[in-house]
Amino acid sequence: MTRKTYLLLSLGLPCVLLNSSCAALTPSDAFGPGRQVAIIRSDLIREASGIVASRRNPGVLWVHNDSGDSARIFALSAKGAFLGVCTIAGAAARDWEDIAVGPGPEPNEQYLYIGDIGDNRARYPDVTVYRVREPRVGAAAPFGTMSAGPADAIKLTYPDGPRDAETLLVDPLTRDIYLISKREMFSKVYRAAWPQSTTKPNRMQRVAVLPWGAAVAGDVSSDGQRVIVRGIFGASIWTRPIDKPLWHAFSGKQAGLRLMPERQGEGICFDRQGGGYFTIGEMHHPPLHYFGPAEPNAPQADR
Repeated sequence: MTRKTYLLLSLGLPCVLLNSSCAALTPSDAFGPGRQVAIIRSDLIREASGIVASRRNPGVLWVHNDSGDSARIFALSAKGAFLGVCTIAGAAARDWEDIAVGPGPEPNEQYLYIGDIGDNRARYPDVTVYRVREPRVGAAAPFGTMSAGPADAIKLTYPDGPRDAETLLVDPLTRDIYLISKREMFSKVYRAAWPQSTTKPNRMQRVAVLPWGAAVAGDVSSDGQRVIVRGIFGASIWTRPIDKPLWHAFSGKQAGLRLMPERQGEGICFDRQGGGYFTIGEMHHPPLHYFGPAEPNAPQADR
């Protein structure tokens, strides 16, 4: 999302977002105050739009830039150290907006899902989520450059016309893919059920509507029981009802999430264990923030 767009949304949606949104919610008591983990010093990360915690590699985060970059992601340690660049073979980068991790075609494997889902003018007939097996890297072992793929290209279409979206979710229990629209007063939730075709477009189903708009990022906990979504003015967390599809969470009670000041903050993800969450913004040398579990004795070392 461009800074001009960010400003226009900031000026145009405050009434809705302050009256019925995450901005007015009491923060969840599951998480403690945030802290700055580090400043990301790599000049390659200039507009961090998506972030996710690796499930395969303890203590590793994956980040990517917004539009204008090539098809690549960056590995960071949970302490903010730059580890390297991973090129995604077989992928194109029109407007990457979010990244997720979850299961895929092969059992007992973790996959990265990269959302080429930005569409500022709502003009593209379909958008693409790239799926690639997650590489193995070490949190204390910088690797320089590597390649992963070739990626599967999962093309998605909306049932009610093109939409701009910046939020990608993958349900770790069902392997369903979710997109959440951005440029609406109440963001809409769309689902592409497993298995998704890689040979023809998948028509999504609209399954829910958020109680606020301008969603810009999100994530699902590794156990599939909680989902977080970040908006321009705040963030919320929902709990999945027992034995229900993930989207049923959005009809339940939401709680607010604490955020720290970030210039055009868009990235958010759970840590690997789901006990805390990270945030990052779209700026040169962005700060990496972490909000740990409220319980002081909860494990935090393996994020």
